[in-house]
Amino acid sequence: MAERTIPVYMFLGFLEAGKTTFVQKTLDDERFAAGDNILLLVCEEGVEEYDLSKSGNAKITMKVIEDVSELTKKNLNKMVRDSGADCVVIEYNGMWSLGDLVMNMPEDWNIFQVVLVADATTFLQYNTSFRPLVTEKINFTDLVVFNRYEGNAAIEDLHKTVRSVNRRVTIYYEADSGEMKLDDIVDPMPFDMNASNIVISDEHYGLWFSDIMENTKNYDGKKVTVKMMITRQPRFPKGTFAVGRYIMNCCAEDIQFAWIAGTYNKDFKPRPEHWVTITAGIKVAHDNAYNIDYPTMEIYELKDAEPPAEKVVSMI
Repeated sequence: MAERTIPVYMFLGFLEAGKTTFVQKTLDDERFAAGDNILLLVCEEGVEEYDLSKSGNAKITMKVIEDVSELTKKNLNKMVRDSGADCVVIEYNGMWSLGDLVMNMPEDWNIFQVVLVADATTFLQYNTSFRPLVTEKINFTDLVVFNRYEGNAAIEDLHKTVRSVNRRVTIYYEADSGEMKLDDIVDPMPFDMNASNIVISDEHYGLWFSDIMENTKNYDGKKVTVKMMITRQPRFPKGTFAVGRYIMNCCAEDIQFAWIAGTYNKDFKPRPEHWVTITAGIKVAHDNAYNIDYPTMEIYELKDAEPPAEKVVSMI
């Protein structure tokens, strides 16, 4: 029997950004988690209050989390168990780090969607004053919804702020009437995808790595030059290496070595923390078990290199 998983929907944003109104509309939609028992975790209480009588869902249990110390695996498991929840909706406190929640989530919780709700009139100010918190949330989200934008903010400034952190995110602008406008501004890559050899700078490594993992087919047959750490994995055959960098997605606790398999037809023994500049051809492989494409590298040339100024690539 398959293990039970609990879908989690996270709504991020700062105080008075419109999170509660957005979550209320989501809960009122009969198509959302129809018939499920929902555990609503409210980590920040603003002016607006929930009216759960409007919802047509079978049952909504609301729990207020007043302090970040309450976000323990034991407490979260107990809340789900006591409420009989089939799914969890979280209105998260904008001043709390996401790591406090993500690192304490029960094993059977599965994040289905993350939405950042932002007030267009104050977002840029928050970004100036609390940039680490803002960038953490932008990087973690699937969807950004800017409300109160009409006549109050330049869409291009909002767009640039979000896309400078996360180029994968979808952006919408919500008018006072409720009409949603899709952000369709096209972002050029900071490196030349049409070059005979695509050169990746240390500054743009995180963007390149995210792009090649998500849009793998775009790189099939391309040649790249990039600085990476090279290691040997015990299970790899001779001549195959793991090349990559340490990446931090949300917090220091989740730093991990994110790598691509590369083959090199010359005798080579990497040292610990061995940095090299690689020139390689990209080939696309397919994982049938997960039905996904992934990149591999055929290394043409590698040279010893000095470590980058920032050894860990921050995605926040």
